[in-house]
Amino acid sequence: MSAPAVQSEVIPELKIVQDATCTFCGCVCDDIDLSVKDNHIVEAKRACVLGKAWFLNHTLDDRPSCLIDGRPASLEEGYDRAARILTNGKYPVIYGLSDSPCEAQRVAVSIADWIGGIIDTTTSVCHGPSGMAFQGVGEVTCSLGEVANRGDLIIFWGSNPAESHPRHFTRYSLMPKGMFVPNGRKDRTCVIIDVRKTKSAKAADIFIPIKPRADFEALWTLRALARGIELDAQQVLSDTGVELSVWQDLMARMKAAKFGVFFFGMGLTMTRGKHANTEALLALTRDMNAHTRFVSKPNRGHGNVTGADNVVSWRTGYPFGVNHARGYPRFNPGEYTTTDTLARREADCAMMIACDPMANFSQSAREHLASIPYIALDTKDTPTTRAAAVAFNVATYGINTGGTVYRMDDVPIPLRPAFDSPHPGDFEVLTAIEDRVKKILGINA
Repeated sequence: MSAPAVQSEVIPELKIVQDATCTFCGCVCDDIDLSVKDNHIVEAKRACVLGKAWFLNHTLDDRPSCLIDGRPASLEEGYDRAARILTNGKYPVIYGLSDSPCEAQRVAVSIADWIGGIIDTTTSVCHGPSGMAFQGVGEVTCSLGEVANRGDLIIFWGSNPAESHPRHFTRYSLMPKGMFVPNGRKDRTCVIIDVRKTKSAKAADIFIPIKPRADFEALWTLRALARGIELDAQQVLSDTGVELSVWQDLMARMKAAKFGVFFFGMGLTMTRGKHANTEALLALTRDMNAHTRFVSKPNRGHGNVTGADNVVSWRTGYPFGVNHARGYPRFNPGEYTTTDTLARREADCAMMIACDPMANFSQSAREHLASIPYIALDTKDTPTTRAAAVAFNVATYGINTGGTVYRMDDVPIPLRPAFDSPHPGDFEVLTAIEDRVKKILGINA
């Protein structure tokens, strides 16, 4: 009698995705090697702690791809209902986009144009003041590759990359051995300027703790010193909380640098002064180019928020908060930005793309959003998707779908997805909605 056949266990094949792109933060690191087994990422080489959490905690869920009024529905029904909501509105708003690929962002701008609505990005609640300052003053800029190869004086102002962008130091700004800084960290001086001693301050050669809400005064102090203007020591100490001698020493280092860099964060844009603070820093950067080479860059947060600003700017001429109601784009932060249109109860329908305003907008804005019909696209269940008239559960860009994203220095990076998702991507959903919007409006373009 022969022995019973032994069934061999099927072991899932290990798939390696080389040079994948992490879309968690604005660094958009594109050197990650992913190990994928049975539609699950088991290893993410070279990813930081935030990147590892982004990749390793990603799982495919069995939630419906579309919910209408909280009940499962087909995608076709969802597309139709979404298009009707947007075309029936008199003051529609489209908001979010910072965690979507550029291809999907482009379609979202088109929809806003067809329906005469507002297109706005999450920039309006973070680096919006920077966008306003760029238009008013201009920007002396460079790529992160130039920083890695040339930067010998790195100044972080109101920014904490050790916690917000963990690979910023090691990949771009402090540690890399570059063409003109062959010894890496030894060839660089790092200065941190902030109102408190953050984890980033531990990596600094010089930490300057300024008085809260005194960024504008501190920047103008440096502008005066750059032009050789004598200042009153007591007045400077009173205005900035820092001795004049400290600012004089910093200015001497700035003038002696071969390639200086300002990286500024929301500590500069979200305090008293807002865009005036950023304008002062950009103007200081411009002033310093009379002495040496100096550049400035914002430390952007979400993976493709820079891409959102670029795409909206290409299509409309403005970076965020753009109103198409008159048939041409108009830009006015505070009037056309989403948190304001909702708080004033002006918007009568909306589409929220890869964002969660129900979790972070003001109480008045959240209450009004809950009272109007809106569409939500997200990769996860959130307070915003739960209250939506139509909610699409979409695939995660960079992990399940491809496309293009922009690094914080405006460099485009291609995505290399690891495995497919049963859910559609942002681009697919928005394209289907746009087709139906055009059909309802009788547009043949």
